[in-house]
Order: sequence, then C-alpha cells, then structure tokens
Amino acid sequence: MRMPAMIIGLFLSLGVMPSSALANNSERASTDAPSGCQTETARIDQNFPTGAYQSCEVNGNKSFKLTIAPEDEGDINCSAWYAFRVNAARKARITVDLDYTKCGHRYWPKTSTDGVNWEFMKPKYVKVEGERGERSARLTLKVDETPLFVAAQEIFPPSIYDAWLDKLEQMSSATVSLLGRSAQGRKIELLRIADPETTPRETVVLVGRQHPPEVTGALAMLPFVETIMGESDLAKAYRSRFETLAVPLLNPDGVVHGHWRHNTGGVDLNRDWGPFTQPETRLLGNMLKWIEDDPVRDMRVLIDFHSTNRDVFYTIPDELPTDPELFTKKWLELYQERMPDYEVNRDARHTEGRPISKAHAFDVYGAPGITFEIGDDTDRKLIKRIGRESAIAMMETLLQTPEPANSVPTEK
Repeated sequence: MRMPAMIIGLFLSLGVMPSSALANNSERASTDAPSGCQTETARIDQNFPTGAYQSCEVNGNKSFKLTIAPEDEGDINCSAWYAFRVNAARKARITVDLDYTKCGHRYWPKTSTDGVNWEFMKPKYVKVEGERGERSARLTLKVDETPLFVAAQEIFPPSIYDAWLDKLEQMSSATVSLLGRSAQGRKIELLRIADPETTPRETVVLVGRQHPPEVTGALAMLPFVETIMGESDLAKAYRSRFETLAVPLLNPDGVVHGHWRHNTGGVDLNRDWGPFTQPETRLLGNMLKWIEDDPVRDMRVLIDFHSTNRDVFYTIPDELPTDPELFTKKWLELYQERMPDYEVNRDARHTEGRPISKAHAFDVYGAPGITFEIGDDTDRKLIKRIGRESAIAMMETLLQTPEPANSVPTEK
C-alpha cells in the first residue's frame, strides 16, 4: 500500500474535544447490532456511531474474524465500510480478519484511540489477499488497555457536524436552522451564509454526505465552507452578493449505522433527485422549489460533495447551456491556475432525467450541477488545500458573472 502512515488531527481546529467524537455510544447500543465477541485478551464491539460489521467470530485467544456486509440486499455500490472497537485486558498483538459477503476489501484501515487523531495502518500490519471484488484483509493490531478504534475511513459522526456548526454559527455571516429530520428522526441542518447587512438574491447550494462512507468528500466540504466564511475581501464581496445554503449531512441515519450507501429506507439518496421518495431528499427538493418559486431569487450553482477512487469533477458538458453561462469551465480553469502542481480532472456527461443531484439541478433549474469527488486515499493535507482553493476559484468566477435582473442584493 502506497499510503504513508500519518497522524491526522481532523477536528481539533474545530474546537471538538477528543473524547466527544465517539462519545454518544447510545446511537449504536440502542440498535439490534451484534454485541461483539470476547476472549481473555480482548473484546471487539461496534456500539458507537458508524460502528459496523455483520458478525464477529473468535478464532483463538488473540484471533478474530469479522464478516462485513452491506446494509440490505438491494443494489449497492462497493463502498465496503467497516468500523469496530477493540478493548484489551493487557498489552497484546491480535489479528482481525475482514471477510466480505460481497465486493471485497476497498478501504485501507485507519486506527485511533480518541476518534480525533487517526493513523493509517502500516503496510506490514495489513495483508490483503484475493482478486478485485473478492479481496479479504488480515489486520495485525497492537492493543492495550486503551480502547482502539479501527475503521475504513476516519470516523465522522453527527456529533462532529454539530460541533462544527456550533462554531460557525458564532460568526455574523452564518445562520444554522433545522431543515428537517431523517427517517429515524435525526436532525438535518441547514447552514445559511450571507452578509447580514444585505439580502443576496443569488443562491449557491452545497450538499454533503448523501453516501455515508464518503468521508473524504466531507473533509473537502469543511474547508470549502470555511473559506467562503473567511475574512478576505473576496469572501466578503461574495457574501454580499450571494447566499450559500449548505446541507453538510443529508444522510445521518446511514452514517450512524455504518451503511455502505443507502439511507434506512434502502434507497441511494443520490438516485432519488426528482422522485424525492425519501424524507431526506424531499427536504432538498422542497428547498430547491422554494428558491425557484421566489421571484427575486435564482439558484446559480449546486455542488454535491462525494468520494470515489480519484479526485474528479462530474459536470454538465459545456455544450449544454447553463445559467451562469460556462460557469463550470471557467471555475475549473481558474482552479487549475491556482493549483499548478496538481491535475484537475473533469468528466463532463449528462443523461437527461437521471435522478442525481447534478442532473436534477440542470434539468429542472438550468443551473450548473457539479459532483465534487475526492479520492479515498487523497492526502488529507491536500484535501484541505483542495477545499480552500476550489472555494476561492468559485467565488472569483461567480463574482465575474452578470447579475440577473431580479437578483440585485439590497441593503437591510
């Protein structure tokens, strides 16, 4: 595995105490999830937010096997999420086999003792066998009396979003409100960013975490939003003209339960834009309709943050007219100029009527829809830079677009 080991303080800058990221064990303990398995040496469980495996077997005093399976029997993307916790009675070295019912091993394992600082496991402690789609993995873990979390990606539960939004809401340009609730009643919050002294009429929509395992997309969305909320002259000018409506966590149920793809209704939310059969997507559909029905508001851009096997933007082709005209082309060209040592990848395609966010934004509202994908293994420091520089390029590009006649911001 080419990924170097590193420590990642993901959330310290957000003012989140290390113990808080995985503190709410009741989120998983209250479910009918398997309780775990135990030997004289160690116990394995999944009773924390995002914890997920199908079953746990004891192979020996220091040897365990976890069966990893998707959340349901429907069509599923092979984002084979796993997350578990090891509590050891003493210092020891144990092995944990990850066996998959479908798709096989995808994510390089990461470990943490506090849910905040994460380390990629060293290659010598990870053995992956099998062909693509059937891979299994054996992890060798050094454990002691301190609980050890092991996961497919850094664990990013609702409590982290809560702490982040609480911090942002202290700024005058931010307002956090309850957009609605998920199928299981969890909060889906809306962050509105705008100059409080004006009433911007042009709206940028940001969406995150439709798919639970796609943590790297979330890690890009945070600095993207924070850059928009910055104190630079550019950010202030942007907020004076544009409002940003961000829904950073659309699928909280799927995140808490460690799903590979779906919400608790067994639906891929990014295949439900248009039908809006699920409570989560229905909230977004209603929000977009509210923007459209407002005679003095215009949706200018929709950006949806995701993860895949590489960094790439899925966009509407330039031949299809959008409003603003050629926004995506100009944005990504400027972004590339700001990242000369990095290749910006774009995949432009469109299928009319396809029920995904970017297609829906274009088909129904004529706005540029962009799926902003970050690679599973992209360096975490680079992700922060990607989020920041792409936000700067977006603001510069939007400020150069003509203002719609009905969208001139007014002073309060």
